[in-house]
Order: sequence, then C-alpha cells, then structure tokens
Amino acid sequence: MMTVNEVSQLTGVSIRALHYYDQIGLLPAAGHTDSGYRLYDDAALERLQQILLFRELEFPLKDIRKILQNSAFDREKTLEQQIELLKLKKQHIEDLIALAEKTKTTGETIMDFTAFDTQKIKAYAAQAKQQWGATPEYKEYEEKTARKTEKEISDMGGQLMKIIAAFGTMQTMDPAAPEVQAQVKKLQDFISAHYYTCSKMILNQLGQMYAAGGAFTENINAAGGPGTAEFAQKAIEVYCS
Repeated sequence: MMTVNEVSQLTGVSIRALHYYDQIGLLPAAGHTDSGYRLYDDAALERLQQILLFRELEFPLKDIRKILQNSAFDREKTLEQQIELLKLKKQHIEDLIALAEKTKTTGETIMDFTAFDTQKIKAYAAQAKQQWGATPEYKEYEEKTARKTEKEISDMGGQLMKIIAAFGTMQTMDPAAPEVQAQVKKLQDFISAHYYTCSKMILNQLGQMYAAGGAFTENINAAGGPGTAEFAQKAIEVYCS
C-alpha cells in the first residue's frame, strides 16, 4: 500500500487532485491509516493509469468516471482504442511540426491548413465513446437491442451497410442532389429507429468516421465500391449544414 504522498511523487499527480478524485468517486482510496490518511494498492494505481491516459486524450472527468464504472468496461479493448487515439494525436503533432519547419525553411507562409484538421481524432473518439457506453446514445442502443437475438442485430447491421453502400452508385451526382440527400435522410431515420436518436451533430460525426480511414472506411468501400465512404461523408456534411 502507498500513501497519497507516495502516489503523488510516483505519478506526478498532485495530492489535491488525488483527494478530489476520491471525493467524486473516480479513484477511491483502497484504505486508510489509523490517522485517516488515504492508502492506495496496485489496483488503485492501475485505475489511476487509466484515468491519466483518458486525461491525455482530453476526456472530461465525468466521462472517465462513467466509462470506468460501466459493467461492460473492457480494459484490453480500451487500451487498444487509447493507443489508436494516441497514434492519431502523434501524427497530428508531427504534421504540425513538419508545417512549422517548412515555413521556417522557406521563410514564406505556407497556405496549407490540413495539418490543423483534427476531424479524424474527433471521429474516432466519438466511436470509442459509444463503445465504452459513455454516451446517452449508447445507452439507448443497449435498450433497443436488449431483446434482439444476435442474428437480428447482425441483420440490422447488414441493412445499415446496404443503405450506406448505396451512396456508391450515386458518386456521379452532386452530393447536394435531392436523390443523394434523400438517401442521407434514409440513413438518419434508420439509425434513429434501430440504434439511437441520430441528431444532425451525431450524423455528421458518423460521416467523418466513415471517411476517416481504417476498418469503417474499408468495409464501406468494399460494399459500395471505391470512394463510397468519402462520397457519403460529403453528402452527410451537406445535409447537416
């Protein structure tokens, strides 16, 4: 067991912060000395490490508490997602460094703002939060699927993919075309009916996630053809604006 002072020295977290984490139920002390001082065991330190990783990813304390208190919390899966988010942040920082170095070398202003784009990070974080159960939308999804069989859930996912894949046949059209926008509305309605209430803000986040690369983008483009995910994102962006 370690005292609060020892934990503070080991982790760099202030004693005041550790006291606060205990008060709000985020990091309860494992025990107390006869004098009433907080004590922390290995399990508490492991939990603190999870908290600090989430803090590095700029998650609010209230969201971290909800995630860690969720009965479905999967430490290994969470670590994988945290690693992916940290890699995205690393790439973002490297892009900014490269832009600054290029500007310094040329002595001119580089009219390229892509290095400031954080949409991939936001989209992946939104996806991860839903899986961690830290959002009302995920809770609504759990309620709607609680009585469904695995086959019914799988079939539902297949229907959703068909709706998204249909954007592949529309790529010759303008994303703002009525037919394309009607397909976006169909997608929004399906998600609201079978998963969770899909506001325009959430729909826009999903669109960014579809085109952010990785498994989602690959699966959508495999179903609808190359460029489907990217076109769907553009159509959703028009709809949500």
